[in-house]
Amino acid sequence: MTVSEEKFTRQRLLEVQTLTPSLFTLRTTRDPGFRFRAGQFARLGVRKADGNIVWRAYSMVSAPHDEFLDFFSIVVPGGEFTSELSRLKPGDELMVDKQAFGFLTLDRFPDGRDLWLLGTGTGIAPFLSILQDLEVWSRFERIVLVYSARHRAELAYQTLIRELPEREYLEGQGHKLLYLPVVTRESMPGALNARITTLIENGELERAADLPLVPEHSRIMLCGNPEMIDDTRAVLKARGMNLSLTRRPGQVAVENYW
Repeated sequence: MTVSEEKFTRQRLLEVQTLTPSLFTLRTTRDPGFRFRAGQFARLGVRKADGNIVWRAYSMVSAPHDEFLDFFSIVVPGGEFTSELSRLKPGDELMVDKQAFGFLTLDRFPDGRDLWLLGTGTGIAPFLSILQDLEVWSRFERIVLVYSARHRAELAYQTLIRELPEREYLEGQGHKLLYLPVVTRESMPGALNARITTLIENGELERAADLPLVPEHSRIMLCGNPEMIDDTRAVLKARGMNLSLTRRPGQVAVENYW
């Protein structure tokens, strides 16, 4: 795939951190002209040895006001892009589209009191960007971050999540956030231990949050693999919570991650 030069900027890889053999985080430089809303994604390009550029979309983990860009990636076995990306080291070049895309943003919801952010795997990325932006803290009374992974080693950005409520610019609003980690394939102290759909259906998620999931007050963002999205949407729909559309505001917004 080729993209004309004027549609992307050339950035440098600043940092790579490996969490597991298949998960890593990366930080790049940021073009001063690149703008995005918290929750959006951009396409990253990596040049192969033959000179061709391969592209893949990634949500920004970093905040819209940061001077760098953070991303969270999984290595797809046999995947052309992630195989190239995982070989890069600090100082190497990446291409970043000049335009950001995506609709997993707070303007999907014109109202609502409680915000639930339900993410699996690398689907946590857009929620971390949203939580580092001021808008979410001023709009909602309660914010529940539910982050599900198979194993505890796959839970990324734990220091960031832990320190978020203490940031000075929140001016005392950090108490609004409740973090509920979920680990499905091993036991972890302080973590829930079932699929998100199961936790909703049996009421365990609401009990852990001490907050009801109800159409009147709850607004839910989902980000993860398509199966998780479909299954969770079905569970929420049975409880009267539907996809939020421009022509018909609802309670649920989604982003598929493969």
